[in-house]
Amino acid sequence: MPPPADLPGFLHGVAPILDRWGYTAVAAMIGVESFGVPAPGQTIMVAAAIYAGAGRLNIFGVAAVAFVAAVLGDNIGYWIGVRGGRKAVHRWGKYVFLTPERLARAEGFFARRGGRIVVIARFIDGLRQFNGVIAGITAMPWRTFLIYNTIGAAIWVGWWTSVAYVFGTHLVEIIEHAHRYKWWAIAIITLAVVVYVTLHLRHIKRRRARTAADVAAEPADEPVEEPQS
Repeated sequence: MPPPADLPGFLHGVAPILDRWGYTAVAAMIGVESFGVPAPGQTIMVAAAIYAGAGRLNIFGVAAVAFVAAVLGDNIGYWIGVRGGRKAVHRWGKYVFLTPERLARAEGFFARRGGRIVVIARFIDGLRQFNGVIAGITAMPWRTFLIYNTIGAAIWVGWWTSVAYVFGTHLVEIIEHAHRYKWWAIAIITLAVVVYVTLHLRHIKRRRARTAADVAAEPADEPVEEPQS
């Protein structure tokens, strides 16, 4: 395997695991991460893809193992949510950083966005680990969950393995260059957020003004005359 110096710093911690266990490590880490156990699943997948770029693993093998482990892990999480339900999460969730407040926020995401959030959740820390559990708790139909979960896992695995494999050991150089311009990136993102919030608040203000004008323009109801006795 490539020496740890060939990997970015954030991957050094998983290098010994990957060196010893290879594909088994990828399957185990992604599998347990997918049903709520804190584990560096995404990190070890990226490291494995970099190893594949160096010719030490097969990229198709890495992608296939990661995909199957992600789908199976999420389905285990789904049935944990169905069988264990909210009581189990409230009792044991604190040990895996899933507090009742975080569960409530996540349920709100699911309620507003339905199956689409299962796809998006793969790219969001926290939701990635618990989207199966939450889908089970909220009684999402299993077939619906399976379809969206499979799509999300395919996109997630395809994206990260492709990027890591293509850039391989050059990822270190890319990260170093990105680090030089991080403050420009932060400034641009901050400016974009400020502009968005300003325009959004202005839109809300205009909409309220139009609503108030429409209400004021409505004719008042004429009083009904009572019949004389």
